[in-house]
Amino acid sequence: MGLLDPDRLFPIEPGARGLARDLYETVRGLPIISPHGHTDPRWYAENAPFPDPAQLFVVPDHYVFRMLCSQGVPLAALGVPRSDGGPTETDGRRIWHRFAENYHLLRGTPSRLWLDHTFETVFGLDRRLSAETADHYYDTIAGCLARPEFRPRALFERFGIEAISTTDGALDDLRWHAAIRDSGWPGRVLPGYRPDTVVDPDFEGFAGNLDRLGEITGCDTGCWAGYLEAHRARRAFFKEYGCTSSDHGHPTARTENLAPAEAEALFDRIRAGRAGSGDAGAFRGQMLTEMARMSLDDGLVLQIHPGSWRNHSAETHARFGRDKGFDIPTRTDFVGALKPLLDAVGMRADLTIVVFMLDETTLARELAPLAGVYPALRLGPPWWFFDSPEGMRRFRELTTETAGFYNTVGFNDDTRAFCSIPARHDMARRVDCAWLATLVATGRLARDEAPELARELAHDLAKRTYRL
Repeated sequence: MGLLDPDRLFPIEPGARGLARDLYETVRGLPIISPHGHTDPRWYAENAPFPDPAQLFVVPDHYVFRMLCSQGVPLAALGVPRSDGGPTETDGRRIWHRFAENYHLLRGTPSRLWLDHTFETVFGLDRRLSAETADHYYDTIAGCLARPEFRPRALFERFGIEAISTTDGALDDLRWHAAIRDSGWPGRVLPGYRPDTVVDPDFEGFAGNLDRLGEITGCDTGCWAGYLEAHRARRAFFKEYGCTSSDHGHPTARTENLAPAEAEALFDRIRAGRAGSGDAGAFRGQMLTEMARMSLDDGLVLQIHPGSWRNHSAETHARFGRDKGFDIPTRTDFVGALKPLLDAVGMRADLTIVVFMLDETTLARELAPLAGVYPALRLGPPWWFFDSPEGMRRFRELTTETAGFYNTVGFNDDTRAFCSIPARHDMARRVDCAWLATLVATGRLARDEAPELARELAHDLAKRTYRL
């Protein structure tokens, strides 16, 4: 008996379960479209072996180490590097043992399903990870990682990845994307334009970042017109390497549509260090509208990832830096916040704005009605804390009646945990097939329509939305 139940996540009722199983068989082998994520392009460029099991599964995965941290396991003991120069564990086997001893903490979580799926299907491990099996796991995985067929490019091909987008800062020189392109390897690894460091006045080093943006583009980022032109230049540069989307991780979904003179005056205050208390939020909001207008010119899909209180623990942020598991969802308004943007460009069918949420209360009340009428707007899949079986099911339940399926964009894994990508897509495909089977079983969807929809949700919608 392996780690995985072959009927996991399917309905309990036998008829619906059988239909879900049949639908899943039609999509389980489809190529993976991963249009937004955080894998490192350097992996694919250098194609070097992954260092060790701990560096692959524990150290970079905030889903894993935040749960252990919640039970008192220090991040430093899990090998998470410290930005303040303090000591941290570097012995991979010791890190792995701490992980294995606490693996039970992940019971019932999507992380447990993803990890079990990866252990069994990628590394052939079919006994549960525990303190007793820790060395067996470590030695087996380490032995695999030393073999050519477990290098990044080989795994990319084995996983059936058709295209994957990374997330790259506006100041990134894209050297690793250039190396991938120049290597002749056919894998499609595309950059994603993430300009937060030069759009958010609250970002550390913002003024210096604008100076650097001007240096690398030759534009005058001391003035509003030159600043916007610098973004256009960077977007064009990213497109040379296949970029099809921009991504914006703002604290809220606030947008603005200021008159040109007002927007220029706002920029001038911020650039001169004279910003008022509400200017940073207004500027972020204005830049979402400006980016949408740029998308009308260059075709990039605009992604908005709002609603996270980033780095909630000041102590952890000071010791370990950003993105260390302490980003917490907040209440988010979309109806009022998106109105300036939608007033400006929402009726444009030639624009795609993909909105993600971390506040589930907005799904049926705000987001589904908005996406169900504005041509430019699409709903991103459940994200971060909600890319779970229950979160995915709730998303379909709360949005389908109003927004349908075709105002959603399929699935993306949004992960930096490379080996979990097949597991995450498998989970999404199972949950969607279960939902479609339920619709058929309750007379809300014709049986002959379900296979087409299953393929759309698993592959085609993402490929079409992101122009891949």
